[in-house]
Order: sequence, then structure tokens, then C-alpha cells
Amino acid sequence: MSDKGIHLVREHLAKLPPPNTLTIEQRRAQYERAERVFPTPPDVKVETIAAPARPAEWLTPPGVRTDAVVLYLHGGGYVIGSPRSHRHLAAAIARSAGTRALLLDYRLAPEHPFPAALEDSVAAYQWLLGQGIAPERVVVAGDSAGGGLTVATLLALRDRGLPRPAGGVCISPWVDLTNSAASYVTRAVADPIVTRDAIEGLTQAYIGAGDRKAPLVSPLYADLRHLPPLLGAGRRRRGAARRRAWPRTAREGGRRGRHAGGMALDDPRLALVLPMLDEAERAIEVIGRFVRRVHGAA
Repeated sequence: MSDKGIHLVREHLAKLPPPNTLTIEQRRAQYERAERVFPTPPDVKVETIAAPARPAEWLTPPGVRTDAVVLYLHGGGYVIGSPRSHRHLAAAIARSAGTRALLLDYRLAPEHPFPAALEDSVAAYQWLLGQGIAPERVVVAGDSAGGGLTVATLLALRDRGLPRPAGGVCISPWVDLTNSAASYVTRAVADPIVTRDAIEGLTQAYIGAGDRKAPLVSPLYADLRHLPPLLGAGRRRRGAARRRAWPRTAREGGRRGRHAGGMALDDPRLALVLPMLDEAERAIEVIGRFVRRVHGAA
């Protein structure tokens, strides 16, 4: 991210109350207010539906193909976030990709811990297939926790023998819930936004005393073979050798991996300020090209 982008992000986030001073309900309400600052463009049709298990929104920019879909899973540490908070981001990706987006309102922790969000995303994918959308016309995408959930969803589909989607897009995915990286300490001054204590609170809400290295919880530790092509937009900085090697390992396992550099989403609140960054616009263009390619429309 450029120095200008970092300055803008820090300036904006400095105006927000520190997360540790807010209740979960207050943090969720703060996320909801994102649409006041970043409204969905008026030419994007928004249709709320009741999918089999959870509500969702169809986002349809003008002129896009209707036989292809981006199934979007919002970020927020599995605890906060909603279609309302991430509508502007999902709509931008849909426009760039030339497809509709299905923005899922999956269940949140701590009321609904793991595996509730995963089961909701798998159900939404199966619902799309039931609506006549071919698996090769579906791309699963998400940011931060939603990016980790994207990989977990692809793993679950593979392990359950379900039809493979065309690909996945992970925007700075949260793929390691052990929170053990040394850089939480070594990068604390350079990155005061994401602290181990804050991430630990989200982890406890989502997984509790469960196995943090379980592949569907922390896909960093999963066998990534036989997954569809996966685009990683904005590599997470936190991690040592295993974390740096993860994208390469994925490619060796049969996936084509790419990184659209420059976009950093380590803190869930950064989804609120994405439109402020030139890097985000460029990354969304890369995402759009990837989706069109795997959909066979490039």
C-alpha cells in the first residue's frame, strides 16, 4: 500500500472508536454505517432473497451476464459485518467481473460459532446450483475472514464430493486462527491497527476451545490439492516461513495462485475504507479479469 493510502486509512480509522471500547452490538452497528459513506451505486439492482438457510442479496450491475455468479462472503472476523456493510465492495467486484453477485448474510459468532458460517456458505453454493447455475459459472470470493471462509468452503465442497466451482478469490484471507505469528510483536509499531488481543477475541468467539489448526478453521494447515484456481488479492503480512510459502504450496497442489499486490485488509474495519485507496481499484480490476477468465469470458 502506498504511503498516501496508509495515511488515508490511519486518518479515517483514527476517527472511529477503538474496537476494544465497543460491545459486539456497537461494532456491528458501526459496520452498518459504512453504506452512508460508501453507498451502492444507484444503477446496481439490489434484491433481497431468502436462500435455503440464510438471507442473501442479489447485486446486479447493468449489462452483466446472468448465467454467472460471484458468491461473496463478507469479512468481519466471523463476528461483525453483513451484506449492508459490504455491499459496495461486492457490487464493485460484480461490475468488474461482468456478473451478478450473491452476497450472503451468513450466521455470526459468538451466537453461531464454527461451523455455522461454513455450513451457510456451502448451502448457498448448493442453492445456486439448484437454481440452474452451472458450477463452472460460480466463483466464491471474500475478504479477511470471508477470504478464509472462501478457502474453507472450497475445501468442504471438495471433501464432500460436490461439483467444483470455477474458482475462488481471497482478499487478504484470514487463514491462520492460531494467531501465533511473531510479527504480531515485531510489526506492532508499524501496524498498530491489528493487535493479537483483538484478533484473539474474534478467534475465541468463532472457535472457542476448538482445534485452531483444523483445516476448515485455519486453511493454512489444509491439504490444498484439487481445489479450483484461486486468486489471492493482497497477501497477509503476518506470518513466518510457512505462511509465506502457503501460496506456493497451493500452486504445487494443483491450483494456480496469483497475488494482486497492494491491498491490505488485515483489520476488518478496512473494508469500510477500501474506496479511499487507489490500490483497491486496481486490485478489483485484477479480480474482475480473473473471474472473467475462469468463467470462460475473458
